[in-house]
Amino acid sequence: MYRTVIMLTSFLAAAPLAAQDYAPPPTRSAAPRPSGEATPFKDRVYFGGNLGLSFGTITSIQIEPLAGYFLDEQRKFSVGTGISYWYYRDDRFVPTYESNSYGYRLFSRYRILPPLYAHVEFSQQNFEFYRFDGSTYRDWVPFLLVGGGYIARMGGRSAITAQILWDVLQDVNSPYGSQPFFSVGIGVGF
Repeated sequence: MYRTVIMLTSFLAAAPLAAQDYAPPPTRSAAPRPSGEATPFKDRVYFGGNLGLSFGTITSIQIEPLAGYFLDEQRKFSVGTGISYWYYRDDRFVPTYESNSYGYRLFSRYRILPPLYAHVEFSQQNFEFYRFDGSTYRDWVPFLLVGGGYIARMGGRSAITAQILWDVLQDVNSPYGSQPFFSVGIGVGF
């Protein structure tokens, strides 16, 4: 229970800022592409991620870059991957509680309407846990996050994003519990 409370506190304290790149539908050019010619690779790839920062008695830092690829010409279905690093320090305890964790994720998104998308993500995070005798050990915690998001274009490839996800695996060490995970941010085009 103690571990779950500490990890949940770290997520809530981080107030993540999602910087997920929004790739708008391809623009029509004066010279249309010949029939059968595929969209170039560079026009199918997008980048983004999450950045969460909180400083004070509780310090929490989250860095989670991602890269995605549109599988279809209509740019509705994409798959991607990302890595993550989380640092957490809580000065309310003696000795100070401090941990680092790292992980990866694989995701897919389907654009239901231009501003709405469904999101499914499998990820694992390697957390450091404390035993009652003061020793520590590391273990992988899996997440299966399901939900969706909203994209509000600001111009070009930039957008404001809002996303809500639920962890449906509910691993005993998951910091999410049965609560949804929200992220809101600004998308930056590359």
